[in-house]
Amino acid sequence: MTSDVRVAVVGCGYWGKNLVRNFAELGVLEALVDAHQPTVEGLIAKHGGRALSFEEALVDKNVHAVAIAAPAALHYSLAKRALEAGKHVFVEKPLSLEVAEAKELCSLAERLDRRLMVGHLLQYHPVFLELKRLVREGKLGRLQYVYSNRLNLGKIRREEDILWSFAPHDLSMILSLVGSEPDKVEAVGGYYLHDAIADVTTTHLSFPGGERAHVFVSWLHPFKEQKLVVVGSDAMAVFDDGEVWDRKLLLYPHKVEWKDNMPVPVKADAVPVSVPQDEPLKQECQHFIECVRSGATPRTDGREGLRVLSVLARAAESLRQGRSNGAAVPAASPSIHAKPRVAKDYTGVTIHESAYVDTGVEIGEGSKIWHFSHILGNVTLGKNVNVGQNVMIGPKVTVGNNVKIQNNVSVYEGVTLEDGVFCGPSCVFTNVNNPRSEIARKSEYRPTLVKRGASIGANATIVCGHTLGEYSFIAAGAVVAKDVPAFALMAGVPAQRIGWMSHAGAKLGPDLVCPETGRRYREVGPDKLEEIA
Repeated sequence: MTSDVRVAVVGCGYWGKNLVRNFAELGVLEALVDAHQPTVEGLIAKHGGRALSFEEALVDKNVHAVAIAAPAALHYSLAKRALEAGKHVFVEKPLSLEVAEAKELCSLAERLDRRLMVGHLLQYHPVFLELKRLVREGKLGRLQYVYSNRLNLGKIRREEDILWSFAPHDLSMILSLVGSEPDKVEAVGGYYLHDAIADVTTTHLSFPGGERAHVFVSWLHPFKEQKLVVVGSDAMAVFDDGEVWDRKLLLYPHKVEWKDNMPVPVKADAVPVSVPQDEPLKQECQHFIECVRSGATPRTDGREGLRVLSVLARAAESLRQGRSNGAAVPAASPSIHAKPRVAKDYTGVTIHESAYVDTGVEIGEGSKIWHFSHILGNVTLGKNVNVGQNVMIGPKVTVGNNVKIQNNVSVYEGVTLEDGVFCGPSCVFTNVNNPRSEIARKSEYRPTLVKRGASIGANATIVCGHTLGEYSFIAAGAVVAKDVPAFALMAGVPAQRIGWMSHAGAKLGPDLVCPETGRRYREVGPDKLEEIA
């Protein structure tokens, strides 16, 4: 079966493969765009279509619309390019990671008369649509409180935190049920796997009509739970997407009666609500195609996505403020940058698209910053610095030339790395000797200086307030709790000097001659070595 509307799916991995299947079943799949060719070839063999690059899809006249299921950090740039190329755009949530960018996309789609639709999937779930009908018809009485739990173990991300990954679906449903935007947003979160990426958040919403809501999301939960609870003055309803279809929507005709000036709950048995079964994603894809054909406004158009994004941004700002004072963000809050952007162009520098670089960062030519790393403000990186995956540097850190920082290292304020330093995978720096979560000790940061050419092994810990001498070598797993002499080989817990190392990183024997280069050294004190000129 063929269609007058043809779609290219951009991103065919974890979720995109489901879009490929549904658009193929609807007879509208034209092309697949993904850098991983084995994935594309396997999906084409199963569902049809043809492989194109993104650039080829944009200029192909047989492609009328694109469905974007790429990482969230790419949504804005891909959607903008597709709209400018005259394509209709379906983009998975969130519409963007920045409110200003989402506004730009909405204006662009309206100016070009292109359909822009956001993948808020649960707005197309037959059970949610029935729940929304019950609320609209007053079956629950006056809407009072709504809350949702979206919990699981994984899928853990590093390009955005749990709030941006899980909460958009729930916020979309809540805003749709209440019918207005909140005048107050508060959020609290927990950061357990990464200092800058929340793994658990709870967001509280207050609305002008007196309704209240909260959203609890986590990817560190022992079991999967996707539940929306709606409390009205006359009844309550639960949409539990983890239940079998016949029990996904339960109506509880509970009431609260007043007796002797005291509220008394009157409980009733749950009543399953019958809903015809259908796949939400199929309904969502079909709705997009119908809107492209007819020119109708999608149920979850760009403006709806912008409303959700605005609440997310306010929650994200509350999270940041809450790490110090728990402040709420009012409705008049300005646009929030939910994700730091690369602050400026850096000549001769490689920065992976998933890395964050804040403003006020200087990076020397030839340096490389890899996946999911974050360079905070007021950091200086020298030339030819290699920053591995999942690294956090800053704020107020100086890194010299030719430094290598391997995966999973955090270089905190107070740490200085001179030229040629090597930081092995998962090595640890500290900047306070006696940390307490409830006591601020920023005024007590103790400096750590790692001097030229020093090497720190994997999983080693450097206690703050100490200096690692030139070309010293810290063995894997060692815990350094005192100053380290130049050329010293340190090992153990606590680390002790067990020998000497040469400039080339070779262990020196009794003759103190480097076995690799022939450079000669001599001891000039109990813990002091120098090269013989």
